[in-house]
Amino acid sequence: MTERDEHSSTGTVYLVGAGPGDPDLLTVKASRLLSSADVVVYDRLVSPAVMDIIPATAPRIYAGKASANHHMPQSEINALLVSLAAEHASVVRLKGGDPFIFGRGSEEAIHLSENGVAFEVVPGISAASGCSAYLGIPLTHRGLATGVRYLTGHTQDDELNFDWEQLADPETTLVVYMGLANLGEIAARLIAAGLSASTPLAAVERGTTPAQRHCVATLETAVEAVTAAKIGPPCLIIIGKVAGLAGTLEWWRPEQVVKNQDSA
Repeated sequence: MTERDEHSSTGTVYLVGAGPGDPDLLTVKASRLLSSADVVVYDRLVSPAVMDIIPATAPRIYAGKASANHHMPQSEINALLVSLAAEHASVVRLKGGDPFIFGRGSEEAIHLSENGVAFEVVPGISAASGCSAYLGIPLTHRGLATGVRYLTGHTQDDELNFDWEQLADPETTLVVYMGLANLGEIAARLIAAGLSASTPLAAVERGTTPAQRHCVATLETAVEAVTAAKIGPPCLIIIGKVAGLAGTLEWWRPEQVVKNQDSA
């Protein structure tokens, strides 16, 4: 699809990935659409620094979700996007990370398509790639990991019905979104399926932002380490031998970002 034709009777909804938090990681297209948006519907995980790009004249509608706490049900968000497209030329649906990776962007796209509303998908740097890079963890690395899998640690029915034996592959990196609450179960199930208890694990809170915090442990010590470090949501969990490179390849110092901002 192309950007809205001036003769169209409805506007275009742009499903935009806001990236993991650092506004410098926005794509050029995402930044352009945000700076010229007529209205923005945004999620909980969009960072304040990204929100600052939105024009002061553009209404901002919060549609965030947290575990067991949905500010706006998905059905209402879908209907809202259709309604806004009838009133505005450019509607930006802003989502943390990438809209098609655990962002429910595809559900919204399906609803827009079924209702004849033009839309575009603007990919964003995912939390997996952004947070791992800022911590110095390559998701694949020769001799350590030949593949990577993305998982959600919070399912609709609260049952983690995965093929644990398949996931317990020492040559595969696992990236778990929304897995903090079920970290103990995830670690125990992987160990029971054959993955070594000494497998490195990293938990990253608010990755790529000045508030980034993390801890590195093993599957066996993960819960104790995360609890001691007081890691909280939003949190990304990286499991696999590559997580052991965090201390070697860590390059980004969020405390320096804060210092530079304070002295500006």
